Amino acid sequence: MNHSIYSADRSTHLKIVVVALVAAIVVAGVGITAHIGADEGTQTARVIKAGKPVVLTSTGSVVR
Repeated sequence: MNHSIYSADRSTHLKIVVVALVAAIVVAGVGITAHIGADEGTQTARVIKAGKPVVLTSTGSVVR
């Protein structure tokens, strides 16, 4: 096995291309699967309404 990409033969270059292609397909598949899994169900916006003002003290909370 050659440790230099410059002196590698044709079969070594082909192996590198095949491994890179398989890795790219796996990464794309995981990305698509994760994206589809995140869209399951409907998302609803929650509205938080402001209540009465509260002042925190060392003895407890006081509502004004």
